[in-house]
Amino acid sequence: MNVRHRHSSSGFALVNAIFLLLLMAGLAALVANFSASQHAGSAMDVQGSQAYQAARSGIEWGVYQQLRSASCAAQTSFTPAAPTLSAYRVTVVCTRFAGATADLDVYQIESTACNQPDGAGNCPGTAGGAHYIERQLQVTL
Repeated sequence: MNVRHRHSSSGFALVNAIFLLLLMAGLAALVANFSASQHAGSAMDVQGSQAYQAARSGIEWGVYQQLRSASCAAQTSFTPAAPTLSAYRVTVVCTRFAGATADLDVYQIESTACNQPDGAGNCPGTAGGAHYIERQLQVTL
């Protein structure tokens, strides 16, 4: 009887080994998927920070133009210099609100930076999508 009992349970270890291998492979796939999504999220964070800095450069440019000549163009678009921010297009819109005298004029400068501008090269772009990055800043002088 002992011989039969041994013979009937001889494949039990093999089933356990296959189960453990499948479990470990599933866990490895889950960890790889989680890691990939974390890396993609980090890349989007970096691009968001770059877009913010590009928009900030537009604000600084608009403020400089207004302070230098006491006026500013209604809308201007430019690409920041390479290497870091050259992937972004910046559109600066300046609006003048007239006061009682020229000394009381108020200027509103809005800077929008995006990585996918519209067909005319202005931000905000109309493409949208998963990889579209845009930041907008506004200052009042």
